[in-house]
Amino acid sequence: MLPSNRSTDAADPLGDDTGSAALEFILVGLLLLVPLVYLVVALGLVQGQSLGAEAAARHIARAVSTASDVDDARARADAVLAAVSEEYGLDDVDLSIECTPAGAACPRAGATLHVSVHTTVALPLVPPVLDLDRLAAIPIEASAAHKVSRFWSER
Repeated sequence: MLPSNRSTDAADPLGDDTGSAALEFILVGLLLLVPLVYLVVALGLVQGQSLGAEAAARHIARAVSTASDVDDARARADAVLAAVSEEYGLDDVDLSIECTPAGAACPRAGATLHVSVHTTVALPLVPPVLDLDRLAAIPIEASAAHKVSRFWSER
């Protein structure tokens, strides 16, 4: 008979550890994996919304500055914002368009057009209890500037 490596002594304080390493590995693995997966998903949502807000600001600035008149500029801004919002899944987008130097109507010939887009990202799996979903929303802001042609018509 071969000698056994296991101790059968009743005074062994550690007892029998056979099979507990796999259980510990699974438990610790899950405890570390679940928050890591949540973090990756949340950061992916924030990155996607950031790219969408930046694209909206850039494309709206370009579309408005190359428009033929004020009515065309408004129509282009609305069309670009709708297309980018649909593409990137942006919700509750606030758009502000300003010109420098400040003064008359915006856009106008020779002015620099500043477009700002504000939106928020709701974190996944946050319940709407006690307004937690509103508190766990991350604000996103993007801006772009574009020079309006000095030959732009203001009909």
